[in-house]
Amino acid sequence: MAGVGSTGADPRSFEIVRAPIRADAVLARVRRPGCGAVVVFHGTVRARTGTRRVRYLEYEAYEPMALAQMAAVADAVCRTHGLEALACVHRVGRLEVGEDAMVVAVASPHRAAALAGVEAFIGRLKREVPIWKKEVFEGGAAWIGTPDDPQGERSTPTGAAP
Repeated sequence: MAGVGSTGADPRSFEIVRAPIRADAVLARVRRPGCGAVVVFHGTVRARTGTRRVRYLEYEAYEPMALAQMAAVADAVCRTHGLEALACVHRVGRLEVGEDAMVVAVASPHRAAALAGVEAFIGRLKREVPIWKKEVFEGGAAWIGTPDDPQGERSTPTGAAP
């Protein structure tokens, strides 16, 4: 991960990892003396999606493009919401229920901007960044999400009727 912290270093940091995410390190990258709001979001593997019991998830990414697109999205979100720092670490590979798939941290002078910035960044990341999620559940599996349906609400699992 690019070295970003409270010392005035680059205020944006992005990484794709295969090991568990260290949320404290992501938080440290965005702390700034002039920021009264720091928000950290953990995207975790949930046990159920709708009526399906999730066994595990598999994430894949086209890493060079994903990192470049994360940076572009972050630049736009930071400008729009007045964020002073944004860091995102996304995990790929097999993740078990309860593990962090993504940790996003933002810092801004005020809470409303920080909260709105986290929401905007995650929404755009799910639509625009080439990271794909395969949900493995009891009785089948499905690749989740497309740019127009990033949460996979309209997807049909493998072997299931629409």
